[in-house]
Formats: sequence, C-alpha cells, structure tokens
Amino acid sequence: MLHCKKEGWIWKQISLIDGEADEPGGAFDGIRQQLEAFQPYQIRIEELIAENDRVVARIIQNGTHSGTHPRMPQPTDRRFKNEAIFIFTVTDKKITEIRAVSDRLGLFLQLGWDWPMIIKPVLSLI
Repeated sequence: MLHCKKEGWIWKQISLIDGEADEPGGAFDGIRQQLEAFQPYQIRIEELIAENDRVVARIIQNGTHSGTHPRMPQPTDRRFKNEAIFIFTVTDKKITEIRAVSDRLGLFLQLGWDWPMIIKPVLSLI
C-alpha cells in the first residue's frame, strides 16, 4: 500500500499491480520466468552507472512470447519491445539484490494480455 500525505489528505492505493514477490530471490525468479516465456529474448544496455555497491542499468528488451508465463500460460507468438531500469546491489562481486521498473502496460498491450487489476484510490482525512 502506498501512502502519500498532501494537504491533510491521505491517498491510499488499495492494491498495486502484481510483480515479482518482494522477498529474497523474487526478482531472480521473475527473470527466470521471462527467459522461459520469451524466446528469442534480447537485452541491449543503453546506460550503465556504478556507484559504491549499486549498479544501475537502463535497458531495451525485446522478444517473442513463445513459452508459458504465470500471467499468460498460452503463448501468443507476439513480439514486444520495451524499456526497463534495473538497480543491482553487489556484495563480494555477486548480485545480492535486484530492483527493477519497466513499461508493463506497454508490454501487456503489445502481447494482447489483459491488465491484471484496477487500482482503487481512497481519499480520507487525517
């Protein structure tokens, strides 16, 4: 749930669009699912920035939905192309955490998938 205070009001988003589980290994599982569902699958790194223990990659990814995916078990054989930003935490030369954002709406529209849920805003006084 996302809370944002503004002028005495709280905006609560009842539900967010599902992504990978926010737990250890969740992002790695999401990447595995993509590699299984989209073949061929290509990533082009547009920018790579490193500072301290963080590495940020802005990528363009594309592929064909040729395998199963939890949100769309039947392959559509449609192609997609979108942009994503990954933030990696590196410890002892290993990736220990991944955070990412991508154009999921664009992905869903290109593949003909249904948008998974509607976000329901609720406003209330503090």
